[in-house]
Amino acid sequence: MDSPKIFEVAVIGGGIVGTSTALNLLKIKNISLVLLEAEEKLSTHQTGNNSGVIHSGIYYKPGSLKAINCTAGREMMYKFCEHEGIKYERCGKIIVAVNKNEIPLLNELEQKGNANGLKGLKRLSPGEVKEREPYVSCIDALFVPETGIVEYTRVTEAYAKIILNHGGEIRTNCRFISLSKDGNDLVLHTTSGEVRSKFVVNCAGLYSDRVAKVCNIDPELRIVPFRGEYYKLKKESEHLVNNLIYPVPHPGFPFLGVHFTRMVKGGIEAGPNAVLAFKREGYSKKDFSVTDISDMLLYKGFWKMAFKHYKMGIREFYRSYYKSAFVKALQKLIPAIGYDDLYPEGSGVRAQALGYDGGLVDDFRIVEAEKMIHILNSPSPAATASLSIGKTIAQKIIHRL
Repeated sequence: MDSPKIFEVAVIGGGIVGTSTALNLLKIKNISLVLLEAEEKLSTHQTGNNSGVIHSGIYYKPGSLKAINCTAGREMMYKFCEHEGIKYERCGKIIVAVNKNEIPLLNELEQKGNANGLKGLKRLSPGEVKEREPYVSCIDALFVPETGIVEYTRVTEAYAKIILNHGGEIRTNCRFISLSKDGNDLVLHTTSGEVRSKFVVNCAGLYSDRVAKVCNIDPELRIVPFRGEYYKLKKESEHLVNNLIYPVPHPGFPFLGVHFTRMVKGGIEAGPNAVLAFKREGYSKKDFSVTDISDMLLYKGFWKMAFKHYKMGIREFYRSYYKSAFVKALQKLIPAIGYDDLYPEGSGVRAQALGYDGGLVDDFRIVEAEKMIHILNSPSPAATASLSIGKTIAQKIIHRL
């Protein structure tokens, strides 16, 4: 009987970060690698349900992993799309202040952008905004030219093709269950049988904390799912938006607020909100998991977060159930938007890491352990930054191998 194949590296998770990590590993060194994806296809969850924005890096604290990897990854993404023939646009966006209280926050964003090396940032007067977005109402604005749009499922498919061309294996319908050791080998028990490897990379997104626990790693955080719900502008209303229009974000919350995004495949999305989901894959208001709810309610950090942000949470739930409230939020940016200009367009779920202290973990979180690396927090701009993150992780693994 033949002995089982032993891979040098096994990557858990077929989203854009997992596939980028695998791609970068195989480009650096000729190794045996397998990527395990629980679903029947790649990029099913966070990667396949976002708005497709190539972020500039303007929001992130200078020197943070987000800032470093977003600004580097942004340019890597543009070059990759150009090389692979993937449709994209470097269309830019405007961030608008609608009242005087938002101007200091807009100033801070501009300072962060300059500190992070962004080029071409430009303050716009209300009249200059009208030249770009005729229906926007504001008192001040910031134009960010390095922002773009792309379809990240197409990017992930291109990553996967390169993985296969470099000799890597991709196994779908292969959900990771547990981990054990057999001598110097790590044995990954999956729904499709055992996989043996010398090294494991956890890129499990919504389940990254649980994968870490199964691997006897204390993640020191808990993943809490937030559903982002979108509306779409009707075809006859698309003239109201030319490109990307964002509000000034709330300074204490890691979400950017409802905004307008022109999609590279056509159409205009409005949203998302950020409402607590009752299931880690809770794309619908009806989705509910006893396991996931219990996981949240038994975590002290959840209650600390809930106490701190309950007012905003109530507003988000209200906006989730009442379209008129959603429309009202959009009218702060474009007063001409009406109730009948929009129709529901689906949702995505963000894997938000929550610390023991109730703090919403803002930066990427990467934890190294014996024969393992765990990417425990990789929310937006992870898609934009995926090539940079993947390269960073790959270099760490190659050094240790």
